[in-house]
Amino acid sequence: MKRLSILAVTLSASALTACASLAPYGPQTGPGGQGFSEQRIESDRYRVTYSGVGAPGPVADRALLRAAQLTSQQGYDWFEVTQRYIDGRPDSAGGVRPTVSVGYGSSNYGGWRTSGTGVGVGLNISGPSPTSTVLEVRLGRGTKPDRAEVYDADEVERNLAGR
Repeated sequence: MKRLSILAVTLSASALTACASLAPYGPQTGPGGQGFSEQRIESDRYRVTYSGVGAPGPVADRALLRAAQLTSQQGYDWFEVTQRYIDGRPDSAGGVRPTVSVGYGSSNYGGWRTSGTGVGVGLNISGPSPTSTVLEVRLGRGTKPDRAEVYDADEVERNLAGR
């Protein structure tokens, strides 16, 4: 019976995790949905947002991919990330995490004094959490400047497309 309970909990956690996962790459279809969106700030500056579910890393990669595609679509060669905002916890991917707690209590009731200690073991079963990355980018043409936050649009597209 104990094995059956553990199996049921494991299957439930797997089903919960499978229900909420990072959607296929594409534009955001509505408020609160997954996907990319962009806003033009100036002729060569954009704010690119990618909203998803799960670990922050894949969502950040998709924001970079969209910035690279936008750069190419606008006729530019490279882009520089001037500001970056990441909203998501490192454990946003969800899963099953064991928890342990220890407690102590005492009371005095009608002349009777009692006390006790306890140890609890539980499972935190959570699905993936919403995550988003916002990049403010400046687009450029010609030779790519040699700075850490400057990306070659074609190279980013080659390396991140299909992930």
